[in-house]
Amino acid sequence: MNTLSAEKQPTRFSNTYSRLEQIARDILDHAKRGGASACETHVSDGFGQTVTVRKNEVETIEYNRDKGLSVTVYIGQKRGNASTSDFTPQAISETVSAALSIARHTATDDCAGLADPELLARSFPDLDLYHPWNLPVEKAIELARNCEQSAFAVDARISNSEGASISTDESQFVYANSLGFVGGCPYSRHSISCVAIAEQNGAKQRDYWYSVARDVQDLEAVEQIGRKAGERTVARLGARQIPTCEVPVLFEAPVAASLLGHFASAVSGSNLYRKSTFLLNSMGQQIFGGNINIREWPHLPKGLASSVFDDEGVATATRNVVENGIVQGYFLSSYSARKLGMQTTGNAGGVHNLIIENGEPVGFDVLLKQMNRGLLVTELMGHGINTVTGDYSRGASGYWIENGEISFPVEEITIAGNLKEMFLGIAAIGNDVVVRGSKLSGSILIDHMTVAGG
Repeated sequence: MNTLSAEKQPTRFSNTYSRLEQIARDILDHAKRGGASACETHVSDGFGQTVTVRKNEVETIEYNRDKGLSVTVYIGQKRGNASTSDFTPQAISETVSAALSIARHTATDDCAGLADPELLARSFPDLDLYHPWNLPVEKAIELARNCEQSAFAVDARISNSEGASISTDESQFVYANSLGFVGGCPYSRHSISCVAIAEQNGAKQRDYWYSVARDVQDLEAVEQIGRKAGERTVARLGARQIPTCEVPVLFEAPVAASLLGHFASAVSGSNLYRKSTFLLNSMGQQIFGGNINIREWPHLPKGLASSVFDDEGVATATRNVVENGIVQGYFLSSYSARKLGMQTTGNAGGVHNLIIENGEPVGFDVLLKQMNRGLLVTELMGHGINTVTGDYSRGASGYWIENGEISFPVEEITIAGNLKEMFLGIAAIGNDVVVRGSKLSGSILIDHMTVAGG
């Protein structure tokens, strides 16, 4: 059991943490009385605020306060699920009854059920995930204005913007199941963003920058975010197409993380048991170069995807998913693990701070010198990824590199390859990690890809 002490219970929410725990227990009791052989529930409560300023004027002020619960019941190995945002006793009773009714009409699934009891979390270390930001609307407006003004100050050619936004979010949750597990915690997520638009000779370009963190102290300064958005936008002016060629491609850190996401998807349980992945039966296989390691770090303090347990209450643990280029593990929930005849990896609900490394990371300038001539990708468009074959084709923009230096901006191109070859072709990884989600990566240099231009 994981119960917050009274002095640690946040008071900023509509419901106390103890109240969420009691709702969860009531749901379990209702399900048992209704004939469920097992039950699990997720109860949450949260609020947030977003302020957007555009061209120095307040464009939007949004405030949200949300709550909700979901309940999954099992009658034998028949499963039913229902949810509601109403916490009244009658609504809770009706939601449980709806889930039971669905279960009674559902076919038996021999892989359905709660997680194995021995795999549930037993200890609950504090991962430092909750950092409230007491931000009055007036102060948020001031910060957003400063951010946008920093973008405009970069260059007179920045004539417009899509605005600067300041966003705060605080939530808490409780997960409980009929095996006796009860756990949860409060957490926060704050962000600052800016999108600038520049014009030259009638042609316009846009670019952006943003920062996200659990703790406001870990966010980049608003002036720095605005300046980066402005500088990146101005640097794109005069962009042009290039002839079709086959060259090294360097994915800038913010877009490089998407490559890590494609790998995680390819070795996720749902794609594996459906046999809809190009990395089927890849356990123990050499998928990356011998110097590549991918680690899952669920207990990273303040991590955006950190968690002591997954969505089923299964304990999470640091592990090497890829070691020396060889796949050591998949991403499995209890259900997908049973479908594959394996054991859950504590990934119900997703991955937890996936980090890719290759020995000693190098600086971004070193990556440019190593590439010498090729394409630097700073933005990707479209979703041309075939998970079954690994074929990869996406619209892109960025910069052409000559002699290890940026030569000119590039737009309206397509980069193409196959993810298997791309993974094996990773030549270097930078130390310029930008933390924005569950996948963490520096810039990634791939030895060759097809670049289709004009």
